Amino acid sequence: MIKLKIKTGDIVRVIAGDHKGAEGKVVRVYREKNKAIVEGVNMVSKHTKPSAKNPQGGIVKKEASIQISNISLIDPKTKETTRVGIRVEGDKKVRFSKKSNQVL
Repeated sequence: MIKLKIKTGDIVRVIAGDHKGAEGKVVRVYREKNKAIVEGVNMVSKHTKPSAKNPQGGIVKKEASIQISNISLIDPKTKETTRVGIRVEGDKKVRFSKKSNQVL
């Protein structure tokens, strides 16, 4: 399993695929599948049967996962996409933006 540099809560931009250019917050990361769910991106329609939780049933819109390789972190300083590096500061590992060299 590879080290993922995208974490829950990061603001990302989709850089490839049908939703290219869309931005959102990472809701969940699936490390074993190398996928992430981004808020408001890659919405799919799911048909649901009536149940106690949803007595009406019908079509529900929800976010589907997207490949980690298709999203890029947005640098908080420059507001552009950036690559992420990891360095040791003191006794801690920290993520930093390669574009602005700022700790994330």
